[in-house]
Amino acid sequence: MKVFKKKGELTKFQILAEIAKGQPHLRQKDIADELGITVQAVSENLKTLVDEGWVETGSGQARYKITKRGIEKVKTGANDLRKYADQVLDIMNTYKSVWPAIAREDLNEGEAVWLKMEEGTLYAGKEKTPAHAEVLHHARKGEDVALVSLGGTIELEPGFVVIIKLPTINQGGTRACELDHVQEILKKYEDRFQRVGVMGTVSRSMVDKLGIKPDFEFATPQSAVAAANRGLNVLIFAVGKMTRTLSNRMDEEGITYIIEDVLA
Repeated sequence: MKVFKKKGELTKFQILAEIAKGQPHLRQKDIADELGITVQAVSENLKTLVDEGWVETGSGQARYKITKRGIEKVKTGANDLRKYADQVLDIMNTYKSVWPAIAREDLNEGEAVWLKMEEGTLYAGKEKTPAHAEVLHHARKGEDVALVSLGGTIELEPGFVVIIKLPTINQGGTRACELDHVQEILKKYEDRFQRVGVMGTVSRSMVDKLGIKPDFEFATPQSAVAAANRGLNVLIFAVGKMTRTLSNRMDEEGITYIIEDVLA
C-alpha cells in the first residue's frame, strides 16, 4: 500500500487514528499502551505529525487535536487498509488446502480419487472408500500426489499401546529381567505392532538383547501418540517411573494402553 510504503508510516497512521478517537483527554501514555510501543516513540512521532500539519497541540484539557488535513489522511489510510484487506480475503477465499498422499496408480490432474489410511500413510487410488479428493497435479504410481477438495471420512481405527515396564539400573536393569519372560509377553501380541519405541538406557539395552530395532527413542510419548492416532499399534519399552509419564500421556489423549511389568 502506497500510504504505508515508507518506514514508520503505519505507526503515524495509528497515532492519528488514536488521537481522532480519544481526544480531548488523550495522553501519550494512553497511545503507547494502546499501540504497544514506547512513550518515547509516541513523542517522536507526535512531533513529526505536528511539524507536518496533521496534528496540533490543543489548549486547556485538549492535549492534541487532529487537523482537517489529518482527518483526510486517516480516511485515506483507512480506505487503503480496507482495499488491502478485501484483496487478501479474496485470495484466501480461493485458496486451496493441499494434502499429500501416495498414489496407488498413475493419477491425472483433476481426477477424482478415493483415500485410505494404511500403516499410518494416506493413499489415493481409484478403489472407492468413504473419503474422496481431487488430484491437483499428475502423479505416477508410488509418487507423492497433491490433493484438494477433500471430503467424506477417512476410515481409521485408532491404534493401541503396550508398555513393557523394565526395572531401573538400581533394581538391576536388564540383568534383573528374564529374556524368556519378556519374549513370552511379546508373543501374546503375535507381531501386532507396527512401531517400537524405547525410553531410557535400560530399554535400549533390552531391545538390543532381543534383536529389535526401535523406530524411535527420543520424544517417545509424542511419537507414540502420533502413531496411535494414525492407526498404528505401538510397543514401548520404558524404565521405572517413565512408565507413569507414558500412561499419563495416553490417558490425556484417550489412547488405549496396557502395561506389562516384567518384575510382576
